[in-house]
Amino acid sequence: MNIILFDGVCNLCNKLVSFLIKYDKNCIFQFSPLQTSAGEKLIHQYHLLNDNKSVILIKDGIVLYKSDAIIEIAKKMTGWPQLLKYGYLFPKFLRDGIYDLIAKNRYYLFGKQASCPIPSEEAKKRYLL
Repeated sequence: MNIILFDGVCNLCNKLVSFLIKYDKNCIFQFSPLQTSAGEKLIHQYHLLNDNKSVILIKDGIVLYKSDAIIEIAKKMTGWPQLLKYGYLFPKFLRDGIYDLIAKNRYYLFGKQASCPIPSEEAKKRYLL
């Protein structure tokens, strides 16, 4: 099972999930906003660090954060997004530093919603809510 947890009120995070659904042709990933009951259940079940500033990937019971999560997600994508899997070539402190800079400023740069948006009927099949 591959579950991606994300900040459901963040516009950047929601765009990322829409993007992943588009390029995840084999439907490998399921998604859950951190603010839902399913997200909260996963946080407690896996004892996750939840600062709402990281995409979290639970891959076969292993938890990955930040750039490590992005690299693992990219490995499963189709098309050009697979190029992100080569991020491992950069030192972790550098890739996580860039990740943290974007995460810290994401609401300012991309905006924030008052609540988690409701996914389309097609995308809803991929969500744990």
